[in-house]
Amino acid sequence: MKKLSLTNKIFISLILGVISGLILYPFRNDLIVKKYIIDFFFNFLGTGFIRAIRMIVVPLVFCSLTVGAAGVEDIKKLGRVGVKTLAFYLGTTAVAITLALGVGSLINPGKGVVLSQITTTNVSVNETKPFIDILLGMIPINPIEALAKGDMLQIIVFAILCGVGMAILGDKVSTVRKGMEESNSLVLKLVEIIMQLAPFGVYGLIGKTFATLGYTAMLPLLKYFIGVVIVLLLHYLITYQSLLIFVAKYNPIKFLKKFSGPMMVAFSTSSSSATLPSSMETMQDEFGVSKTISSFTLPLGSTINMDGTAIMQGVATIFIAQIYGVNLTMGDFVTVIITATLASIGTAGVPGVGVIMLGMVLQQVGLPLEGMALVMGIDRFVDMFRTTVNITGDAVCTLIVARTEGELKGEEVVTPVKKNTLA
Repeated sequence: MKKLSLTNKIFISLILGVISGLILYPFRNDLIVKKYIIDFFFNFLGTGFIRAIRMIVVPLVFCSLTVGAAGVEDIKKLGRVGVKTLAFYLGTTAVAITLALGVGSLINPGKGVVLSQITTTNVSVNETKPFIDILLGMIPINPIEALAKGDMLQIIVFAILCGVGMAILGDKVSTVRKGMEESNSLVLKLVEIIMQLAPFGVYGLIGKTFATLGYTAMLPLLKYFIGVVIVLLLHYLITYQSLLIFVAKYNPIKFLKKFSGPMMVAFSTSSSSATLPSSMETMQDEFGVSKTISSFTLPLGSTINMDGTAIMQGVATIFIAQIYGVNLTMGDFVTVIITATLASIGTAGVPGVGVIMLGMVLQQVGLPLEGMALVMGIDRFVDMFRTTVNITGDAVCTLIVARTEGELKGEEVVTPVKKNTLA
């Protein structure tokens, strides 16, 4: 086992977790199995790993973003990087939700599904905030409170401002800057230590999921589940691969091989934030992306880039509308596209939050919020796929920004077949 890479260890743990969970599923109500294996052993391994990751996410985001922004001494360059990153994230999210609505309208996931057959879960939804409140809420009144509460949007704004201030002041704050860089090095070392526990955490998370839900939980919703997975796959193959080849000029096969580790972490944890440490390490060590770029784009992407979540919301909206016999108009589709794109900005990168944000979309088109409970039964399965797409989008964006800024070393360049191609 010592000779295996961390990626291979995680993959083996994932497979073992699936097998263990399916074996235990028929005995899930047995007192010993439920109390000591599912609720204690699996829960301790999985939840313990997630807590360790969440422990380090806030200092990682703050330190890496601050150092990344401070490292771009040219403020104009920082502005270019910021505009490119935001344009990519919001643009691909809009494409993702549009693709989801189009495919969803073709496959009609809600037709033929009997309401009584669906496993439902109680869901509570907070009142939807106006968009102006979301924007104002990004500005922290008390940065220390934002750090303590883990309010990622406020942390991002404060970290970028600190980095910009350091870049402007230069040598006047050399001691502070050095201290922040050393803090960032310490955090990255802690991340490296925690990631050694990833195989155990993955085994616990996957084992508990399949031991609790098995595969029968999603049979009545198989059409919805397959619909989401199909759109996620199309978004990856069409949108991301096109951008990789023609904009980043990167070999998509090499990309998949190098980025498979973070993708498996995302698949097993269902958390963009939990995958952030692995993504940053991979982009810097395997792809040769500079710390300046990766420390800016990846933490930002883990908070505002939710293409997979937007796809789930699009297919789920059509699914719920068809279940309740509601016909959506073209205006409703436009409303869903805009709402889901803007909602992605405020979606935290933690497991399951995407289905909660679905409430905002349903309210905008007048669908019953009770419909959210219909998809909650299998959301854990869907979440694993959509989180993988989310963090893959972060990586593609990072490669594009690094390429266009000339900060990509040792890359696998795609050579165009014709001289006058778009590449």
